[in-house]
Parts: sequence; structure tokens; C-alpha cells
Amino acid sequence: MESFDIDDSEVQPPPRTPSRPFFAVLTFPIHLLSSILRFVLNFLRLPIRFSLYSSRHRTTLGRPDLWLRELEEETGAVSITTSTSTALEAPTTLTSRTRIPDDTKVLPAFTLTSYDDALRTAQREARIACIILVSQEHDDVPEFKRSTLTNPEFVRLLHDNNVVVWGGDVRDQEAHSAAEKLQATTYPFVAFLALQPKRAPSSSSSSSSSTPPAPILTILSRHSGSPRGPTSPSTLSTHLTTQLLPRVQPFLTRLHGIHAARERDRLLRIEQDAAFHATAARDRARIEGLMAEERAAADRARAEELEQEQQRVRAQEAERAKETQVAWRTWLRAVYAALPEGTSGSGVRIAVRLPSGGRLIRIFPADDTLTHLYAFVAGQLAPASSTSTLSPMSDPLPHTSPALESILSPHLSSSSSSSTTPPPFWGFLLVSAYPRHELPWAPSSPLSAIDVLKGGGQLVVEMLSAKSNGGGGNSKGKGREVVDADDEYETESDDDE
Repeated sequence: MESFDIDDSEVQPPPRTPSRPFFAVLTFPIHLLSSILRFVLNFLRLPIRFSLYSSRHRTTLGRPDLWLRELEEETGAVSITTSTSTALEAPTTLTSRTRIPDDTKVLPAFTLTSYDDALRTAQREARIACIILVSQEHDDVPEFKRSTLTNPEFVRLLHDNNVVVWGGDVRDQEAHSAAEKLQATTYPFVAFLALQPKRAPSSSSSSSSSTPPAPILTILSRHSGSPRGPTSPSTLSTHLTTQLLPRVQPFLTRLHGIHAARERDRLLRIEQDAAFHATAARDRARIEGLMAEERAAADRARAEELEQEQQRVRAQEAERAKETQVAWRTWLRAVYAALPEGTSGSGVRIAVRLPSGGRLIRIFPADDTLTHLYAFVAGQLAPASSTSTLSPMSDPLPHTSPALESILSPHLSSSSSSSTTPPPFWGFLLVSAYPRHELPWAPSSPLSAIDVLKGGGQLVVEMLSAKSNGGGGNSKGKGREVVDADDEYETESDDDE
């Protein structure tokens, strides 16, 4: 809750009437008897059903709207706040007020808030406050309500200068508290308050800083008494136009300018903060985007590096497999160069067309298997520059076909079991020329038991792609690459002719 102080040093306290001590002496016996009677009733525990001062205060706290409603009923006038707002809030700007009709009795625009809230409104908005206090016990109050509070000139003057008007009956607790704070003793009572510069003590004026003190809410004037004298509408209107407004308005206008400048600065700071946060958000998003791009680029670089490493490993493995294959084929070429051929009567005569276009003819013994046929063709595929006579496993040269079978069987079985050590592999497929019939390698398959080779035959070598090279001779033709697809050579029957 915002606190405020009221300076009443500029206004002389109301003079005390000489009759007050006399009345105090006369009422002393009554107060004494009342106190004794109250003590006796309290001692006897009897309820007190009367009060000598019951007319002084109401039993409720009192609401400004109830007092305003009674005032409207008593004067027959209409308050501006009744026609513009039904809430318990006073209008703060003239734009929200309706035009005052010329033929209607009106009351000032009383603010329907507490006394302290009315003063806070005047202090916060740098407006003049007019506090009106009445008491039904005074004979001048009814005339004051009918003449002063409904005077068109006085009401219009308060209305045009945006004066915060607050009023109440001192029988209510709120108005009674306001009367004590404003030192009101005679009714009707009217006081004008507004912000004024705070006067610093003269002793510290020279040593104080250059910053002026904050303005303080000051009581500018008090008016109390008969509505035909100090509280008459003409007296109050003349006081406002000739003394109070010329004195207060320049300072209030300057405060309005300061408040407007502060509001502009506040809005500017809000806009700057919003722009700063928006820029910071854009920069953060841009930086996060750059960081994401850098992470993506790093991930791509690592993926490419990993792919290159895998390709290098695969190339090395393929190179080692090729070297192993060449070594085996060279060794097999040396083996078949030393092994004797079978006889034409009991053997199987087979002609083989190589991918290079060369043609080989060999008679295999009847008990030879597909392993011997594939081994013979593999030896013929060895490069001419390769001269090694040792197998990759340092196997000696066999002198018989069964010995060759026994040497190749462990390596071929390891090839079909997908051992981690690269085994020797064929890398090609034998196919009969016409009609086309594939002869995939199979272990322990005698040549004499193959239908297409009974009585001899001629075969074509189809090289397999690299994807099926590591699968041995039982690839069933998948992934093969036909090097010599057409049958552009003379058959054995042609030679016989």
C-alpha cells in the first residue's frame, strides 16, 4: 500500500471558540453521572440498552455510495457518477463523464472510495482534492447541501478542473476519521489539498544535494461555517479561480509533464527490452542453428571417414583374397602340369572355353570329381606371370588325383562354413554350351555320374562377381558375370568333321 503524508503547515488551525471551556464545565457533571451509571450497570452485569452519545456515530462503518444516495434524495439532485458508473470507482478522466445538463440539479462527482484512497488518487494523478464533511447535528448543513453542493457554477468549476471530490457525514467512522485528520471542528467543512514542493529546513538547504525533494500532499485551505459566508458557493468559486488554481496549476502541470515523460521512458524501456529479447532470441536461434550445422557436418565427416575406412578395409580384404586366389590358381596350374591325363577309352574328354577366348581339352579319369575339373580350370585362370609352386597353406605338389582331393577338401569345407580366415574359392561357374546347363561345384561328385558330361562335353567358364567370390563353388549362379556369353567357337564335333 502506497503511503503518503499531509502537510498542514501552510494553513492555520481553526480558531477555538471561547465558549468551548464554558460548555465543557457544564457537561462535566453529565459525563461524571454517565460514567458512574455505566460502572454500576457493568458491575451488576446488566445490558446497556441506551447511550448518551448514540447520535454521534452510526453503527456501521459507512459507505460513500450510501451517503451519496441519501444526499441525492435530500437535495433532489443527481450525481454525475450515478449516470456514468455503477461501480464503486470514481472516473479518473474527463472523457468518461457525461455533459452536465443545463436544466438539471447536479452534485459534484464524488469519488466512491475511502478517504485514504481518494487522497492517493489525487497524489498519484497530481490532481486537486476537495474534501467535504457535514454533520446532521449542525443547522447549517441542510442549507449547505441545497445551495453550495448543487450550485451549477461551483459544480462545473470542480468538474472542469478534474478535482477529486470526496465527502461524508461525520457520524460515519470513515468521515469521522477524516475530520480528525483534517482538524475539522465546525460544519459544513470544505478542505482543498494538492501536491506541493516539500520545503526543506533552512539549516540543511546549503548542504543538501541538487536533487529536489519529492512533493508532498499539502492542505491548501480550510473552509467551515455558514453557507452564507465561508462555505457559500460564490466564496468557494472565487477562492478557486483567484487563489488556489493560479497557485497550484503550474506545479501540477509540471508534475503531469514529469509523469508523462516517465511513462514515455517506461514504455520506451519496455520496447527496448522487448527488442533486446527478440534480438537475443534470434541470435540464440542463429547460434543454435550454426551449432546444429557444425554437429551435422562433424557427423557427416565422421560417417564419411568411417565409410572410407570400411572401404579401405574391404579393399585390403579383397586384395588379400585376390592374392590368395592367385596363389591357389598358380599352385593348381603347377599341380595339373605334373598330373597325367586319363586315357581316351576310360576317361571323360572335356573341352573348356576360357573367358579370354582360349580353348582347353583334357581327358579326366573316370573316378575324378567336380573338384578336379574346377581345380584344372582354376589353374588355367592363373596369370602367366605368376610362378609360385606352393599353395597358400604350403601344401606340397600332389602326384595323384586322390591326393589333390585330400588336399583341397579341408579348404573347400572351410569355404562353405564361412570361416573367418579367407579360404580358397573358385570365383567362376562351369556351364554347358548347348543346351545351357549349369554345373555348380559340389563335393564328391564323380564326373562320370553327371549326365551332361557322359561321353564327353564342352563347357564355358562364366566368371562370378566379387560379391559371390567368397561363397565357394556352391553359389548356384547368383551374382555371376558372364564374360563370354556367346558361343563363338568351333565345337568338338566341328573338329571331328
